[in-house]
Amino acid sequence: MKKLLWSVMQLLLAACVLTGAGSAFAETGVTDQRILLGQSAAFSGPAAQLGIQMHAGAKAYFDQINAQGGVFGRRIEIIQADDRYEAELAAANTKKLIEESGVFALFGYVGTPTSNAALPVFTQANVPFFAPFTGAQSLREPFNRAVFSIRASYYDETAHLVERLVSTGIKNIAVFYQNDAYGKSGLAGVERAAKKMHISLVEIATVERNSTDVQAAVDKILPKRPDAIIQISAYASCAAYIKAMRRAGYFGQFYNVSFVGSQALADALGPQGQGVVISQVMPFPWHSATPVVAEYQKVMKKADIRTLNFSSLEGFMAAKVFTEGLRRAGRDLTREKLIKALETINTGNYDAGGFDINFKPGDHGGSKFVDMTVIVKDGKFLN
Repeated sequence: MKKLLWSVMQLLLAACVLTGAGSAFAETGVTDQRILLGQSAAFSGPAAQLGIQMHAGAKAYFDQINAQGGVFGRRIEIIQADDRYEAELAAANTKKLIEESGVFALFGYVGTPTSNAALPVFTQANVPFFAPFTGAQSLREPFNRAVFSIRASYYDETAHLVERLVSTGIKNIAVFYQNDAYGKSGLAGVERAAKKMHISLVEIATVERNSTDVQAAVDKILPKRPDAIIQISAYASCAAYIKAMRRAGYFGQFYNVSFVGSQALADALGPQGQGVVISQVMPFPWHSATPVVAEYQKVMKKADIRTLNFSSLEGFMAAKVFTEGLRRAGRDLTREKLIKALETINTGNYDAGGFDINFKPGDHGGSKFVDMTVIVKDGKFLN
Protein backbone atom coordinates (compact mmCIF):
# COMPACT_ATOMS: atom_id res chain seq x y z
CA MET A 1 0.00 0.00 0.00
CA LYS A 2 2.80 2.39 0.91
CA LYS A 3 4.55 1.62 -2.37
CA LEU A 4 1.33 2.34 -4.27
CA LEU A 5 0.85 5.68 -2.50
CA TRP A 6 4.47 6.61 -3.16
CA SER A 7 4.07 5.81 -6.87
CA VAL A 8 0.91 7.92 -7.08
CA MET A 9 2.67 10.85 -5.39
CA GLN A 10 5.57 10.59 -7.84
CA LEU A 11 3.18 10.59 -10.79
CA LEU A 12 1.35 13.63 -9.44
CA LEU A 13 4.62 15.48 -8.90
CA ALA A 14 5.77 14.66 -12.43
CA ALA A 15 2.44 15.88 -13.81
CA CYS A 16 2.79 19.17 -11.94
CA VAL A 17 6.29 19.69 -13.29
CA LEU A 18 5.19 18.96 -16.85
CA THR A 19 2.15 21.20 -16.56
CA GLY A 20 4.27 24.02 -15.21
CA ALA A 21 6.96 23.74 -17.88
CA GLY A 22 7.62 27.18 -19.31
CA SER A 23 5.72 28.88 -16.47
CA ALA A 24 7.20 27.41 -13.32
CA PHE A 25 7.16 30.77 -11.54
CA ALA A 26 4.04 31.85 -9.71
CA GLU A 27 4.83 35.59 -10.06
CA THR A 28 2.65 37.36 -12.62
CA GLY A 29 4.46 38.25 -15.82
CA VAL A 30 7.39 35.88 -15.24
CA THR A 31 7.97 32.53 -16.95
CA ASP A 32 11.07 30.48 -17.66
CA GLN A 33 11.35 32.23 -21.02
CA ARG A 34 10.33 35.85 -20.47
CA ILE A 35 9.70 38.84 -18.23
CA LEU A 36 6.75 40.95 -19.38
CA LEU A 37 6.71 44.73 -18.85
CA GLY A 38 4.02 47.27 -19.66
CA GLN A 39 4.51 50.83 -20.92
CA SER A 40 1.73 53.38 -21.29
CA ALA A 41 2.99 56.50 -23.06
CA ALA A 42 2.21 58.95 -25.84
CA PHE A 43 2.82 57.13 -29.11
CA SER A 44 0.49 59.39 -31.09
CA GLY A 45 -0.69 62.98 -30.77
CA PRO A 46 1.23 66.22 -30.03
CA ALA A 47 3.57 64.57 -27.48
CA ALA A 48 4.20 61.37 -29.46
CA GLN A 49 7.94 61.84 -29.93
CA LEU A 50 8.47 61.61 -26.16
CA GLY A 51 7.04 58.11 -25.98
CA ILE A 52 8.51 56.97 -29.28
CA GLN A 53 12.03 58.07 -28.37
CA MET A 54 11.89 56.79 -24.79
CA HIS A 55 10.71 53.39 -26.01
CA ALA A 56 13.31 53.23 -28.79
CA GLY A 57 16.22 53.60 -26.38
CA ALA A 58 14.82 51.05 -23.93
CA LYS A 59 14.01 48.50 -26.61
CA ALA A 60 17.47 48.81 -28.16
CA TYR A 61 19.04 47.93 -24.81
CA PHE A 62 16.62 45.10 -24.01
CA ASP A 63 17.09 43.66 -27.52
CA GLN A 64 20.82 43.51 -26.91
CA ILE A 65 20.30 41.72 -23.58
CA ASN A 66 17.85 39.31 -25.20
CA ALA A 67 20.33 38.55 -27.98
CA GLN A 68 22.83 37.58 -25.30
CA GLY A 69 20.38 35.12 -23.74
CA GLY A 70 18.33 37.46 -21.56
CA VAL A 71 18.51 37.55 -17.77
CA PHE A 72 18.73 34.02 -16.36
CA GLY A 73 17.50 32.82 -19.73
CA ARG A 74 14.47 35.11 -19.78
CA ARG A 75 13.79 37.60 -22.56
CA ILE A 76 12.59 41.06 -21.53
CA GLU A 77 9.53 42.12 -23.50
CA ILE A 78 7.49 45.34 -23.40
CA ILE A 79 3.80 45.72 -24.23
CA GLN A 80 3.16 49.25 -25.53
CA ALA A 81 -0.11 51.06 -24.82
CA ASP A 82 -0.80 54.47 -26.37
CA ASP A 83 -2.30 56.98 -23.94
CA ARG A 84 -1.78 60.06 -26.19
CA TYR A 85 -0.56 61.88 -23.05
CA GLU A 86 -4.06 61.82 -21.57
CA ALA A 87 -4.57 60.86 -17.93
CA GLU A 88 -7.82 58.92 -18.36
CA LEU A 89 -6.31 56.71 -21.05
CA ALA A 90 -3.21 56.10 -18.95
CA ALA A 91 -5.31 54.91 -16.02
CA ALA A 92 -7.33 52.59 -18.28
CA ASN A 93 -4.16 51.28 -19.95
CA THR A 94 -2.57 50.59 -16.59
CA LYS A 95 -5.56 48.60 -15.41
CA LYS A 96 -5.51 46.52 -18.61
CA LEU A 97 -1.77 45.95 -18.51
CA ILE A 98 -1.99 44.65 -14.94
CA GLU A 99 -5.28 42.75 -15.02
CA GLU A 100 -5.52 41.52 -18.61
CA SER A 101 -1.95 41.42 -19.95
CA GLY A 102 -0.51 40.28 -16.63
CA VAL A 103 2.68 42.35 -16.69
CA PHE A 104 5.39 41.89 -14.08
CA ALA A 105 6.21 45.60 -13.83
CA LEU A 106 5.40 48.95 -15.42
CA PHE A 107 8.21 50.74 -17.20
CA GLY A 108 8.94 54.08 -18.84
CA TYR A 109 5.63 55.91 -18.50
CA VAL A 110 5.78 59.41 -19.98
CA GLY A 111 4.38 62.43 -18.16
CA THR A 112 3.13 63.66 -14.80
CA PRO A 113 -0.66 63.61 -15.34
CA THR A 114 -0.48 60.14 -16.88
CA SER A 115 1.77 58.76 -14.15
CA ASN A 116 -0.40 60.34 -11.46
CA ALA A 117 -3.46 58.69 -13.00
CA ALA A 118 -1.71 55.31 -12.93
CA LEU A 119 -0.50 55.79 -9.34
CA PRO A 120 -3.52 54.43 -7.42
CA VAL A 121 -3.89 51.53 -9.85
CA PHE A 122 -0.36 50.15 -9.60
CA THR A 123 -0.12 50.97 -5.89
CA GLN A 124 -3.19 48.89 -5.07
CA ALA A 125 -1.87 46.03 -7.23
CA ASN A 126 1.66 46.23 -5.73
CA VAL A 127 3.24 46.43 -9.19
CA PRO A 128 6.69 48.12 -9.52
CA PHE A 129 6.63 51.39 -11.48
CA PHE A 130 10.08 52.00 -12.91
CA ALA A 131 11.67 55.10 -14.50
CA PRO A 132 8.70 57.37 -15.24
CA PHE A 133 9.67 60.19 -17.61
CA THR A 134 8.73 62.90 -15.10
CA GLY A 135 10.35 64.71 -12.22
CA ALA A 136 7.13 65.47 -10.33
CA GLN A 137 7.11 65.50 -6.54
CA SER A 138 3.81 63.59 -6.54
CA LEU A 139 5.77 60.44 -7.43
CA ARG A 140 8.37 61.10 -4.75
CA GLU A 141 6.36 62.52 -1.84
CA PRO A 142 4.86 60.80 -0.03
CA PHE A 143 7.30 57.94 -0.56
CA ASN A 144 5.86 55.07 -2.57
CA ARG A 145 7.85 51.85 -2.39
CA ALA A 146 6.74 50.77 -5.87
CA VAL A 147 8.14 53.87 -7.65
CA PHE A 148 11.76 54.16 -8.80
CA SER A 149 13.03 57.26 -10.64
CA ILE A 150 16.31 57.52 -12.52
CA ARG A 151 16.03 61.24 -13.33
CA ALA A 152 16.38 64.36 -11.20
CA SER A 153 13.21 66.01 -9.90
CA TYR A 154 11.62 69.14 -11.32
CA TYR A 155 12.64 70.85 -8.09
CA ASP A 156 16.25 69.99 -8.95
CA GLU A 157 15.88 71.22 -12.53
CA THR A 158 14.04 74.45 -11.81
CA ALA A 159 16.42 75.33 -8.97
CA HIS A 160 19.31 74.91 -11.40
CA LEU A 161 17.59 77.12 -14.00
CA VAL A 162 16.68 79.92 -11.59
CA GLU A 163 20.09 79.92 -9.91
CA ARG A 164 21.78 80.13 -13.32
CA LEU A 165 19.61 83.04 -14.41
CA VAL A 166 20.03 85.01 -11.19
CA SER A 167 23.79 84.37 -11.10
CA THR A 168 24.08 86.03 -14.52
CA GLY A 169 22.06 89.05 -13.38
CA ILE A 170 18.70 88.02 -14.87
CA LYS A 171 15.96 88.49 -12.27
CA ASN A 172 13.02 89.64 -14.41
CA ILE A 173 11.56 86.15 -15.01
CA ALA A 174 8.15 84.92 -16.22
CA VAL A 175 6.77 81.38 -16.46
CA PHE A 176 4.78 79.74 -19.26
CA TYR A 177 3.39 76.44 -18.04
CA GLN A 178 1.07 73.61 -18.98
CA ASN A 179 -2.20 73.75 -17.05
CA ASP A 180 -2.02 70.31 -15.45
CA ALA A 181 -0.11 68.39 -12.81
CA TYR A 182 3.16 68.55 -14.78
CA GLY A 183 3.05 72.29 -15.36
CA LYS A 184 1.95 73.03 -11.81
CA SER A 185 4.72 70.84 -10.41
CA GLY A 186 7.30 72.73 -12.46
CA LEU A 187 5.79 76.09 -11.53
CA ALA A 188 5.97 75.15 -7.86
CA GLY A 189 9.65 74.36 -8.36
CA VAL A 190 10.31 77.72 -9.99
CA GLU A 191 8.43 79.57 -7.24
CA ARG A 192 10.34 77.64 -4.60
CA ALA A 193 13.68 78.48 -6.22
CA ALA A 194 12.72 82.13 -6.78
CA LYS A 195 11.84 82.51 -3.11
CA LYS A 196 15.20 81.05 -2.14
CA MET A 197 16.94 83.54 -4.46
CA HIS A 198 14.81 86.43 -3.07
CA ILE A 199 13.12 87.35 -6.36
CA SER A 200 9.49 87.49 -7.51
CA LEU A 201 8.13 86.23 -10.83
CA VAL A 202 6.89 89.05 -13.03
CA GLU A 203 4.07 87.01 -14.61
CA ILE A 204 2.76 83.49 -15.22
CA ALA A 205 0.57 82.18 -18.05
CA THR A 206 -0.79 78.78 -19.06
CA VAL A 207 -1.58 76.55 -22.00
CA GLU A 208 -3.81 73.48 -21.96
CA ARG A 209 -2.27 70.02 -22.35
CA ASN A 210 -2.02 68.82 -25.97
CA SER A 211 -2.93 72.31 -27.22
CA THR A 212 -0.97 74.90 -29.21
CA ASP A 213 -3.45 77.71 -28.55
CA VAL A 214 -0.95 80.08 -26.91
CA GLN A 215 -2.29 83.52 -27.81
CA ALA A 216 -3.74 84.21 -24.36
CA ALA A 217 -0.35 83.41 -22.81
CA VAL A 218 1.38 85.74 -25.29
CA ASP A 219 -1.03 88.55 -24.48
CA LYS A 220 -0.50 88.10 -20.74
CA ILE A 221 3.29 87.88 -20.60
CA LEU A 222 4.42 90.10 -23.51
CA PRO A 223 3.50 93.46 -21.90
CA LYS A 224 5.74 92.65 -18.91
CA ARG A 225 8.78 92.24 -21.20
CA PRO A 226 10.60 89.74 -18.98
CA ASP A 227 14.30 89.14 -19.60
CA ALA A 228 13.70 85.38 -19.57
CA ILE A 229 10.75 83.01 -19.75
CA ILE A 230 10.92 79.58 -18.16
CA GLN A 231 8.71 77.11 -20.04
CA ILE A 232 7.18 74.03 -18.45
CA SER A 233 5.22 72.30 -21.18
CA ALA A 234 5.69 69.78 -24.02
CA TYR A 235 7.50 70.55 -27.26
CA ALA A 236 4.49 71.39 -29.49
CA SER A 237 3.10 74.12 -27.21
CA CYS A 238 6.56 75.44 -26.28
CA ALA A 239 7.51 75.77 -29.94
CA ALA A 240 4.20 77.47 -30.73
CA TYR A 241 4.72 79.91 -27.85
CA ILE A 242 8.30 80.78 -28.81
CA LYS A 243 7.28 81.43 -32.44
CA ALA A 244 4.30 83.54 -31.38
CA MET A 245 6.39 85.62 -28.95
CA ARG A 246 9.06 86.19 -31.60
CA ARG A 247 6.40 87.33 -34.10
CA ALA A 248 5.10 89.73 -31.46
CA GLY A 249 8.51 91.32 -31.09
CA TYR A 250 9.89 89.60 -28.00
CA PHE A 251 13.62 88.88 -28.09
CA GLY A 252 14.33 87.74 -24.55
CA GLN A 253 15.56 84.29 -23.54
CA PHE A 254 13.62 81.02 -23.33
CA TYR A 255 14.52 78.31 -20.82
CA ASN A 256 12.93 74.84 -20.75
CA VAL A 257 13.00 71.80 -18.47
CA SER A 258 14.02 68.41 -19.87
CA PHE A 259 10.51 67.00 -20.28
CA VAL A 260 9.93 69.37 -23.19
CA GLY A 261 11.59 66.81 -25.49
CA SER A 262 14.80 68.51 -26.62
CA GLN A 263 15.18 67.11 -30.12
CA ALA A 264 11.47 67.38 -30.86
CA LEU A 265 11.54 71.02 -29.74
CA ALA A 266 14.58 71.77 -31.88
CA ASP A 267 12.94 70.09 -34.88
CA ALA A 268 9.67 72.01 -34.35
CA LEU A 269 11.46 75.37 -34.04
CA GLY A 270 13.86 75.01 -36.96
CA PRO A 271 15.97 78.19 -37.39
CA GLN A 272 14.04 79.90 -34.57
CA GLY A 273 15.47 77.43 -32.08
CA GLN A 274 18.90 78.99 -31.88
CA GLY A 275 19.64 80.22 -28.38
CA VAL A 276 16.82 78.32 -26.64
CA VAL A 277 18.13 76.76 -23.42
CA ILE A 278 17.06 73.36 -22.05
CA SER A 279 18.04 71.78 -18.76
CA GLN A 280 18.94 68.08 -19.03
CA VAL A 281 18.81 65.18 -16.60
CA MET A 282 20.81 62.78 -18.78
CA PRO A 283 24.40 63.02 -20.04
CA PHE A 284 25.08 64.63 -23.43
CA PRO A 285 24.16 61.93 -26.02
CA TRP A 286 26.98 62.93 -28.37
CA HIS A 287 29.85 62.88 -25.83
CA SER A 288 31.31 59.42 -26.32
CA ALA A 289 33.93 60.12 -23.64
CA THR A 290 31.22 59.22 -21.12
CA PRO A 291 31.24 55.38 -21.03
CA VAL A 292 27.46 54.92 -20.89
CA VAL A 293 27.03 57.31 -23.82
CA ALA A 294 29.58 55.37 -25.85
CA GLU A 295 27.66 52.19 -25.03
CA TYR A 296 24.38 53.87 -25.98
CA GLN A 297 25.78 55.03 -29.31
CA LYS A 298 27.08 51.55 -30.13
CA VAL A 299 23.79 49.83 -29.26
CA MET A 300 21.68 52.38 -31.15
CA LYS A 301 23.88 51.99 -34.23
CA LYS A 302 23.51 48.21 -34.05
CA ALA A 303 19.74 48.71 -33.85
CA ASP A 304 20.03 50.87 -36.98
CA ILE A 305 18.78 53.96 -35.13
CA ARG A 306 20.93 56.83 -36.37
CA THR A 307 19.24 59.73 -34.58
CA LEU A 308 20.52 60.21 -31.03
CA ASN A 309 18.69 62.32 -28.45
CA PHE A 310 18.23 62.80 -24.72
CA SER A 311 14.88 60.97 -24.58
CA SER A 312 16.12 57.73 -26.14
CA LEU A 313 19.21 57.91 -23.92
CA GLU A 314 16.90 58.12 -20.91
CA GLY A 315 15.03 55.03 -22.13
CA PHE A 316 18.36 53.26 -22.63
CA MET A 317 19.54 54.22 -19.14
CA ALA A 318 16.27 53.08 -17.61
CA ALA A 319 16.55 49.68 -19.32
CA LYS A 320 20.17 49.31 -18.23
CA VAL A 321 19.45 49.99 -14.55
CA PHE A 322 16.29 47.87 -14.58
CA THR A 323 18.26 44.95 -16.03
CA GLU A 324 20.80 45.29 -13.24
CA GLY A 325 17.93 45.06 -10.76
CA LEU A 326 16.72 41.86 -12.43
CA ARG A 327 20.18 40.33 -12.18
CA ARG A 328 20.46 41.20 -8.51
CA ALA A 329 16.98 39.85 -7.79
CA GLY A 330 18.18 36.38 -8.80
CA ARG A 331 16.76 33.47 -10.72
CA ASP A 332 13.63 33.07 -8.57
CA LEU A 333 12.25 36.46 -9.59
CA THR A 334 9.40 38.13 -7.73
CA ARG A 335 8.26 41.73 -7.51
CA GLU A 336 9.34 41.90 -3.88
CA LYS A 337 12.80 40.58 -4.74
CA LEU A 338 13.11 43.12 -7.55
CA ILE A 339 12.27 46.02 -5.24
CA LYS A 340 14.78 44.86 -2.64
CA ALA A 341 17.41 44.31 -5.33
CA LEU A 342 16.92 47.77 -6.84
CA GLU A 343 17.33 49.30 -3.39
CA THR A 344 20.88 47.93 -3.28
CA ILE A 345 21.99 49.83 -6.41
CA ASN A 346 24.20 52.81 -5.60
CA THR A 347 27.49 54.40 -6.64
CA GLY A 348 29.33 52.32 -4.05
CA ASN A 349 28.58 49.06 -5.83
CA TYR A 350 27.32 49.90 -9.32
CA ASP A 351 28.93 51.81 -12.17
CA ALA A 352 26.36 52.86 -14.76
CA GLY A 353 29.12 54.26 -16.95
CA GLY A 354 29.64 57.76 -15.65
CA PHE A 355 26.08 58.43 -14.50
CA ASP A 356 25.35 58.10 -10.78
CA ILE A 357 22.35 56.08 -9.63
CA ASN A 358 21.59 55.91 -5.91
CA PHE A 359 18.64 53.95 -4.56
CA LYS A 360 18.09 52.96 -0.95
CA PRO A 361 15.17 51.90 1.26
CA GLY A 362 12.99 54.95 1.81
CA ASP A 363 14.49 56.91 -1.10
CA HIS A 364 13.97 55.80 -4.72
CA GLY A 365 14.98 59.11 -6.33
CA GLY A 366 17.97 57.69 -8.16
CA SER A 367 19.62 60.85 -9.52
CA LYS A 368 20.12 64.57 -8.96
CA PHE A 369 22.11 65.15 -12.14
CA VAL A 370 21.18 68.37 -13.98
CA ASP A 371 23.08 69.93 -16.88
CA MET A 372 22.39 72.75 -19.34
CA THR A 373 22.27 72.75 -23.13
CA VAL A 374 21.45 75.31 -25.79
CA ILE A 375 20.09 74.78 -29.29
CA VAL A 376 22.52 76.01 -31.94
CA LYS A 377 22.63 76.01 -35.73
CA ASP A 378 20.88 73.20 -37.66
CA GLY A 379 18.95 72.00 -34.61
CA LYS A 380 22.04 70.70 -32.86
CA PHE A 381 22.96 71.16 -29.21
CA LEU A 382 25.85 72.75 -27.35
CA ASN A 383 26.70 71.44 -23.91
